[in-house]
Amino acid sequence: MIELKNITKTYKKDNSLEVNVLKGVSLEIKKGEFVAIMAPSGMGKSTLMNIIGCLDKPTGGTYFLDGTEVDKLNDDELSHIRNKKIGFIFQSFNLLPVSTSLENVELPLIYSSGNVDLKHRVKSVLESVGLADRLHYRPSELSGGQQQRVAIARALVNDPAIILADEPTGNLDTTSSEEIMAIFKKLNQEGRTIVIVTHEPDIARQAKRTINMKDGKIISDVVIPQ
Repeated sequence: MIELKNITKTYKKDNSLEVNVLKGVSLEIKKGEFVAIMAPSGMGKSTLMNIIGCLDKPTGGTYFLDGTEVDKLNDDELSHIRNKKIGFIFQSFNLLPVSTSLENVELPLIYSSGNVDLKHRVKSVLESVGLADRLHYRPSELSGGQQQRVAIARALVNDPAIILADEPTGNLDTTSSEEIMAIFKKLNQEGRTIVIVTHEPDIARQAKRTINMKDGKIISDVVIPQ
């Protein structure tokens, strides 16, 4: 499903200094895998996640998603992939503070179809992550774990095949982290491809495969015994 070949990413600072963030990353992720990409901060894992999610473009190398060469897609085609094929979950939740759980989750549907009369789908997804009794709550009225569940529901509402989660438990306590990881495991059992970025070994071990990065390179790729 995901195939990266010799991906590099270089940023320019002060119009002259080049910072090499990714240095020849090659990686394959099959449909239905549950993968954790692990590294300390500043080692390139979030940059790699952004490239996988079509939020950023590599400086060099080739990226195939479902057999399609991503570099050859235009902005509209990339937007369609981000909206339909990939669900994004972030450490900071990225919820609209003045909107309810229902309103936050239905946003991708509005952008993708213009049809706001889809609350039945939104309610169903919120119920699936255990928030049936929090439909009309705003983020400030929810715990951190509940806010991340809203974010997961928003990522799921367009029924994507791939879930990308960048430090999804970084702002959560141990109990909430376990609850969120249980949701990811369930989604993976349902057939979705899950890729999480984390710096926490305990979180990475709950995936079925752990990829370790250092200084912009993959240094190990291990399948975790289940």
